Amino acid sequence: MALLAVLWMVAALTIIVSGLTKSVREEARMMTLSRQNVQAQALGDGAIQLALQAIVATNTQMNRTRQAQIAYRGVSMQVQAMPLNGLIDINGAPVALLARLIAVAGGVSPDLAQGLAQATVDMRERRNPQGVPQRFESEEDLLKVPGFDYPLYARLSPLITADVRGRGMVNPMAAPVEVLTVLAGGNAAVAMRIAAERESGAEGIDTTALEPAFLDNSTVRRVRIQARVPMPDGVWLRVSRSIDFNARAKDGVPWHTFRTSSSVEPVIR
Repeated sequence: MALLAVLWMVAALTIIVSGLTKSVREEARMMTLSRQNVQAQALGDGAIQLALQAIVATNTQMNRTRQAQIAYRGVSMQVQAMPLNGLIDINGAPVALLARLIAVAGGVSPDLAQGLAQATVDMRERRNPQGVPQRFESEEDLLKVPGFDYPLYARLSPLITADVRGRGMVNPMAAPVEVLTVLAGGNAAVAMRIAAERESGAEGIDTTALEPAFLDNSTVRRVRIQARVPMPDGVWLRVSRSIDFNARAKDGVPWHTFRTSSSVEPVIR
C-alpha cells in the first residue's frame, strides 16, 4: 500500500510538473510575441515619422496616393501615404454612392443596399437638442445603423472613412483598387487598369469609365500613412496613423495625429 501511494504521488507530481512546464513555455512564447509586436510598432512609427518629415520639408501636395521604401534601424519598410478623400466618407457620401458601395463591396442586393444607404444618411442627419447633425465619429459607428451586421461592416471597413470633412466625393488618384471597383460599378478590370497607370506615374489617366458624379480631384490636408513592417514567421504588422496637416500638435509639430491603429497581416501560404 505504501509503495502504491508513492507511485500515485510520483504520477501526480509528474502531471503537475508537465503542466507547469507547458504553462511556462506558453508564457515565454507570449512574451516573445509581445516584444516583437512592440519592436515592430516602434519601427513602423519611426518610418512614418520620417515620411511625415519628408512631406513637410518638400511641401508635397497630397492629391494622389504615394508609396516609398523607407529604411529605419536597418529595416526596410513600405510606407504609403493616402489622402483620405481616396476613401468613401460615410459622413458626406450621397445615398447613391453609399448604395453602390454596399452593393458592390458588401455583396448585397441593390434593393437592400439602397435601404441601408438611406438608413445611413438618416442616422447621420439626426439632430441633437442644439439642432446640430449627429455625424459618425468613426467608421465603427456604421454598426449602429439598423440592418448592418459585423460581416457586412468588415467587408466595407477598408473602403470607408469618417474623417474627410468634405463633400463626400472620391479622388480616383488616391483611391485603392477596391474603391475604384465601386466607382466603376463592380468592373474590376477598369479599376486595375486605372491603378496600374496611376502607379506607373502616368499623367492624364482616363477615368471616364468611373461614375463622374462621385469623383473629386481636389487636394485634402488629411491623410492616412501606413507602414508595413516585416515580422518573424513571414507575417507583417501594418502600422497606421491618420494625420491632419491643418492642425499642429501641442508640442509644436506641424501636424496632428488624430487616430492610430495597427493590425497583423497574416502570411499567405
